[in-house]
Amino acid sequence: MAAVAAIMLVAPSSALAAPPTSAVEVSPTTVQRGQTFTVSQTVYNADATSTIEGGKATLYGKESPLPGIVDLVSCPGAFACDMLGGSIRGGVGTVTPGQSKTVLFTFRVKEDAPLGGVTLQHQFVGDNYSFEILDGPVLTITDVPSTANLGVTLTASPRGILTSSVEFTVKVTNAGPATASGIRVASTLGNGLRFTGSSTCSNPGGTKVVNCDFSSLAVGAGATAKFTVAAGLLTLGPVKTTAKIVQSSVTDPNTADNTASATCTAVTGLLLSC
Repeated sequence: MAAVAAIMLVAPSSALAAPPTSAVEVSPTTVQRGQTFTVSQTVYNADATSTIEGGKATLYGKESPLPGIVDLVSCPGAFACDMLGGSIRGGVGTVTPGQSKTVLFTFRVKEDAPLGGVTLQHQFVGDNYSFEILDGPVLTITDVPSTANLGVTLTASPRGILTSSVEFTVKVTNAGPATASGIRVASTLGNGLRFTGSSTCSNPGGTKVVNCDFSSLAVGAGATAKFTVAAGLLTLGPVKTTAKIVQSSVTDPNTADNTASATCTAVTGLLLSC
């Protein structure tokens, strides 16, 4: 009986793709004149046989020379940074085969930088060898403000001398530099308080949250909204209500003043002091 030999062919596992010789991450990609942004550039020696001497993480502007658009603020990760012709470089020194190094550039957009988009190109350059120039993200320079410093305050006033009804006043301000719209302040009622009415705010589903919406707020402007609450018969002691800006059309870089609170004290079930 003839023996049959079975031969199994096993496909070799595919090798992991090597990292690109240069990779960048830009944040944010839309900036105003005078604002700062960061570029994190990682360079990789993809040459398996050669050490790169005098390596530099190098950036260019495809449509316009980058040094004419930005000023260099800092470059941690590099032992030195400079501008050469139309490039900005961060020195990373010797890079052995398969090794990578990262430089974090911080730039400030010049006050006279041209508006529009510029493609950030990047390259790993060495004294003895340079890799290809790669296209990176598009940086958009605009003169339209994209941030606004919003603030909120919350005050409480009893609606009478001997009463368990309190009126809360929510005030939102905008310190700029952009006009803000679609602003929502959510107030969380303290324990024992219930929403009783408002001409401008809503209480969805009878929850402990009262939403006050502001359609638009110009730079330097303020707006207020009011709502009333009442305490239950068993409410006693301090009762804290908190208001927070939870929605806006623009980014707020300073959230420290986006929350406010007001505390009332229930002396009896029918008397609130604020």
